[in-house]
Amino acid sequence: MDHRKPWRLPIQRDSRTIAWAFLVISAMTALVISACNRNTQQSGVYPVTFRASCLPNVTLTDQHGQAVALASLKGKPALFDFIYTSCPGPCQLLTQHMKLIANQLGPDLRQRVVFVSVTVNPEHDRPSRLLDYARALDANVKGWYFLTGSPAQIDELMQGFHVGRSRDINGEINHVLGFFLVGPDGHEMVDYSQSVDPSKVARDAEEAGTSNSVMGRLLANLRQL
Repeated sequence: MDHRKPWRLPIQRDSRTIAWAFLVISAMTALVISACNRNTQQSGVYPVTFRASCLPNVTLTDQHGQAVALASLKGKPALFDFIYTSCPGPCQLLTQHMKLIANQLGPDLRQRVVFVSVTVNPEHDRPSRLLDYARALDANVKGWYFLTGSPAQIDELMQGFHVGRSRDINGEINHVLGFFLVGPDGHEMVDYSQSVDPSKVARDAEEAGTSNSVMGRLLANLRQL
């Protein structure tokens, strides 16, 4: 039972009060819609209850040979996946799925969400190979980083997502078949499998990008009621 005192809107009807009332009503409407949506099981969506920091103090190298400090990615939502260029198929499917999510976000991708594809085979995937891979899949676009580094750096990054590099009994590199949404604060928010609807991931990323706004904070608080 909720024992909080009821909140009452002041009777003063100036323009600011009316605007605030409209904001609250809109947020409550969105909450109702969100609550209804939560009653339907979302395929391939796994909210993270323990939000770990996923952007360690590590600097990697992108497909153009430029240094990228992971901490510099804070401030925007970031969608991560883990691939390697010699993969016979599953990694290409991951990248194509990432492209579908990017298409849902529109052409201003870089201004809204950062995309990050990290190689799990850094011994082999140097920047030039990552660039060839990105170009071959039409994924070499602004706001999408294909990153490599030392094996120790890659391992440190992956630990934040509770995944790791490994090989099967035949020596083939095991795949990480999913996506990871990191919030603007650098903490993991949601995991997704390949079965997820790209539009769902795009909506989550957009919502994460507004989490620092007045509306975003209001909606976040209402969802916890």
